[in-house]
Amino acid sequence: QYGIVLDAGSSHTAMFVYKWPADKENDTGVVSEHSMCDVEGPGISSYSSNPPAAGTSLEQCLNQALRDVPKEKHMGTPLYLGATAGMRLLNIANPQASDAVLRAVTATLKTYPFDFRGAKILSGEEEGVFGWVTANYLLENFIKRGWLGEWIQPQKKTLGAMDFGGASTQITFETQETIENPRNQVMLKLYGQAYKVYTHSFLCYGRDQVLKRLFSKLLQAESYQATVPHPCWPMGYNKSLSLSSIYDSPCTEKERPSLALNTTVTLVGTGNGNLCALHVSKLFNFTSCSFSHCSFDGVFQPKVSGNFIAFSAFFYTVDFIQTVMGRSVHLPNDLKDATVTICATSWRELLQKAPKLEKRLPDYCAVSTFVYLLTTRGYNFNNHSFPNIAFQKKAGETSIGWALGYMLNLTNMIPAEKASSHKSILYNYWVILILLFVVTTLMSLVTAVCLLWRSKSSVI
Repeated sequence: QYGIVLDAGSSHTAMFVYKWPADKENDTGVVSEHSMCDVEGPGISSYSSNPPAAGTSLEQCLNQALRDVPKEKHMGTPLYLGATAGMRLLNIANPQASDAVLRAVTATLKTYPFDFRGAKILSGEEEGVFGWVTANYLLENFIKRGWLGEWIQPQKKTLGAMDFGGASTQITFETQETIENPRNQVMLKLYGQAYKVYTHSFLCYGRDQVLKRLFSKLLQAESYQATVPHPCWPMGYNKSLSLSSIYDSPCTEKERPSLALNTTVTLVGTGNGNLCALHVSKLFNFTSCSFSHCSFDGVFQPKVSGNFIAFSAFFYTVDFIQTVMGRSVHLPNDLKDATVTICATSWRELLQKAPKLEKRLPDYCAVSTFVYLLTTRGYNFNNHSFPNIAFQKKAGETSIGWALGYMLNLTNMIPAEKASSHKSILYNYWVILILLFVVTTLMSLVTAVCLLWRSKSSVI
């Protein structure tokens, strides 16, 4: 059987086609990624002034799904669209436009022969929890099949999940501590096991929104002059931007100046890592906290514990440091030192190192600095806990993100109760058969030895 999920993120949309054996809908570890498709163009939230184009943009990938899923399976294949922080922001800024975009994508999805089950905007908490479910499901931390076909509840702890998108970032992990803010607590029951999970989604802390907010801070610091130094951009790189491209988001509108939005400013890279870190740190509020302990912006967070998996832009940032800059990242200081090196590298040198990454290349200094501050000062990872973070894009051949967890939830493929009894009956049959085989083999061996001993005795 097959299932399709469209992950409508803030910067782009990705389509995932999942598959699993038809007779094992309530099994585990059997759902895998069959194929995926990146929708060309920006995220659906950017079509607010032309909603029908949001629907049209999905057609190329949906046509691929028609080919990837066998024709006789089309009608029974559930199709979902989940939109995340880009649409959450549009819904805050312009609810009518947000509704129009969802209606447009719904109209397009309904024209396809799949079992369309809705297009909705996920809350930040849903995004965090479904990402956590995906990672732990794929890594068989909830339950797994033994080699005899039996259910095994592994004695492994669950992994924490850290997601870093274009408009928000999420942290989700199981904890034994009291969760002081009930809004951050999710109780889950999966395969008969109860999990108390902490989750929080920070809107406006995704990669693209962080960069916009950083621009705003820099312009503020320089009193909106025509030319502004940008310490996070490499030496030799500069670009002119209109104020409208910076203040077109709910994340920056409170800092919007009284200047005309068609005013243009030129940002000039100065490649100063320490100054960059100073400006990026101003995006966080590390002081106010009405709980026993907080991450930042007054948000309660228990102490991080156990292993974590960090995906999306976390992975891409650390992967850039390791593959392009040739630096390993094991401890917080490794990340800090690599960030200083990126910031001090000129635009010409960066282009020579990674010409294919030209579009995102100027921002690796700022984004790496942000990831360092978020993980260490924000989430409070230290020399002991930071090495427990695995920066990964996939588990096996399946992408880590909220999409698979979302589909597993909506199709009830993870039962709340323990695995169905017919599995244990099957297991008992296997045990009996193996015992019979062992007993028969032993009896045969004993008989053979006795016959051999008798024949030798008669010869003597």
